[in-house]
Amino acid sequence: MNYFNLKYLFLPMSRLLLAAVLTAGFVIGGCASAPEEIAEAQSQRRNNNQPKAGSATPVDVAIARIQALKQQPEYTGTTVPFRVVSLRSQVQGQLLGLNADIGTNVNQGQTIGQVDEALLVTSLNQAEAELASLKSEVVRANTQIGNARAEVERLRLELVQAQADAQRQQSLFKQGAIAQQAAEQSRTKAQTAAQSLRAAQAQVGNGQQAVITAQGRVVAQQALVNEAKKRRNYAKLIAPITGVITEKVSEPGNFLQPGGEVLKIGDFSRMKVVVQVSELELDKIRVGQSATVRLDAFSNQTYTGRVARISPAADATARLVPVEVEIPNTNSKIGSGLLARVNFASLESPKVTISQSAINVGRVTGENKAKQQDNSRSPSQSSNQPRQAQIFVVNEGEKPTVAAREVMLGESADGKVEVLSGLQPGERFVTRSGKPLKAGESVRLSILSEKTQ
Repeated sequence: MNYFNLKYLFLPMSRLLLAAVLTAGFVIGGCASAPEEIAEAQSQRRNNNQPKAGSATPVDVAIARIQALKQQPEYTGTTVPFRVVSLRSQVQGQLLGLNADIGTNVNQGQTIGQVDEALLVTSLNQAEAELASLKSEVVRANTQIGNARAEVERLRLELVQAQADAQRQQSLFKQGAIAQQAAEQSRTKAQTAAQSLRAAQAQVGNGQQAVITAQGRVVAQQALVNEAKKRRNYAKLIAPITGVITEKVSEPGNFLQPGGEVLKIGDFSRMKVVVQVSELELDKIRVGQSATVRLDAFSNQTYTGRVARISPAADATARLVPVEVEIPNTNSKIGSGLLARVNFASLESPKVTISQSAINVGRVTGENKAKQQDNSRSPSQSSNQPRQAQIFVVNEGEKPTVAAREVMLGESADGKVEVLSGLQPGERFVTRSGKPLKAGESVRLSILSEKTQ
């Protein structure tokens, strides 16, 4: 290879090497200046974000409302009918038939089934026959009394006649017209008539007593007849309440004893929800207290009920107390055994409640500041004791401003605190601010602020 060829070979390569060196120099120079430019850009953004002198401070604003501080716990329970009544046989006999089944609606007084009444009819016939016999005895006794009274009247007349004869015979004897024996016979006859009359009168009295006794037996037997008739009516199984048959215990053909259960009828006009409440929460529940009930089966509907009964006995192991809540069931669509979720209304009257962050915006001054310092030194002291604090309320206008407000705080829970005094429902207050606020300072409401309706 000659010199000229080598010259033309190395010339392009030298040019490429020169270009690479120049490019690396530009890159190194750019990297050296990048940190300065980035720092300058960040500083410019921070300056733009800082509020300018005299500009409104952005704040989050909320509206004071009356609401419960703590959310009440939710209890789960099961729906049961308002009451369940067992239909039992009151007589002995075979169950002949039932004209209702589980799920059948029945009305009070409706005949549901029939028990064999053969024995009842026989018993009733015997009682009625005995009653007729006793009534016949009363009739016979009254007849005998009538005869005895007639005999008494006849003997009375005879006595009157005998006494008159005896007086006349005695008068004749005194005159010497008759012998003494005839006068004595006449007096003896009068005495005999008097004895016969007394005997007849005694017989009348005995007859009257016999009638009274017979009439008493008639009254007693009449009661037995009425009882037999009533027992015969017991052969019909009649619904004691209006409701739905929930269980069939016996079937036609079974022999029933008095008190034997046949059916169970549930009253679904109202429903009960039984929940188990801890003994620690029992002081927050009272009979008659309102409760909100939701059923998983009807998730789009809420029922308002009331506490109907609190069991006096708690479970010895779990320390849970059964509480019954009644709810209406006007359309009868709520059945038994449904899962229910119960929230009891709070017994405490709701107060104005604000978020805890609103307290942090304010300034604690004076005596309240000292109390706060004491509380920080004594952690054991309850934070729910009434205490004073400062919040900022918003004055509406073309240019909204804030005003410092001293409020008295009560209990706090779940990031909220009660306002006992110093703030009225509907007033707007600051919950969060871009910088510490001062009274009278202009503010700008953020998009997170609550709007008045």
